[in-house]
Amino acid sequence: MGKWPIGVFTSIDAGCGVHLEVARELRVPTVQVHAPHRQNRSRSAAEAFLGRCKEAGIRVTAVFGGFDGESYADIATTTRTVGLVPESTRADRVCEMKDISDFAKTLGCDTVALHIGFVPPDRRGADYKGLIDATRDLLDHVAANDQQLNLETGQEAADHLLEFIDDVGRKNLFINFDPANMILYGTGDPIEALRKVGSHVRSVHCKDAKWAAADRGKQWGREVPLGEGDVGIETYLRTLREVGYEGPLTIEREIPNDPAQQKKDIGHAVRLLENLRTKILGS
Repeated sequence: MGKWPIGVFTSIDAGCGVHLEVARELRVPTVQVHAPHRQNRSRSAAEAFLGRCKEAGIRVTAVFGGFDGESYADIATTTRTVGLVPESTRADRVCEMKDISDFAKTLGCDTVALHIGFVPPDRRGADYKGLIDATRDLLDHVAANDQQLNLETGQEAADHLLEFIDDVGRKNLFINFDPANMILYGTGDPIEALRKVGSHVRSVHCKDAKWAAADRGKQWGREVPLGEGDVGIETYLRTLREVGYEGPLTIEREIPNDPAQQKKDIGHAVRLLENLRTKILGS
């Protein structure tokens, strides 16, 4: 498999990704997978899913965790409910991520990923230190499975994300870079951020968005089809090349309530990325 194989974000029974059949129909060679519900993380379920991937010529490149009780209704709600940051649910969610890591190992996948949540800004505070300890605990389990953990961008500015990674101090903690999330959350210019964190990027999303009209960081931006937003997809790919990223270009389009439009937009994104890959890489 050459540089920048195209991928899509998929779901088995949870999350807002497309079903594997869509990836197969679009003839993409890679997928990221939203981890299924706990009852569907058995070895037999993993083997059945792997069989379908093998039949379609698809490789699983990352397994994403998500949790009951998370809500992206608005930025304030996201802050309270998402990831490992909320202290009341942290221990249970760390345990669930360990289970997801074990499921990913059964799939033969060496990467797990998640939105860790809004990392507290005060590096000396108890909340921040508690999150550091929980992340180290998770990373040690992930390392025992010969895996890495990729944190999805968007909820922190690039500089604070780098501080957090440095403070955690584990060699298997990296980044899943999503340029649209930087715009949706209002946390910074995605191209500038990518140049800052590029050495830590091990997986990416190809997603586009428009900045919020006002109150960036308090009001959501708006996700749009790839190539129609403020990311600048050609510049994004050229910057990925600058920072040395050669892995999958995984398309994410978060409109699960309109599967026909979702599939259409992803098909458009596949063609756009294929054309840009040829333009930039010459192959």
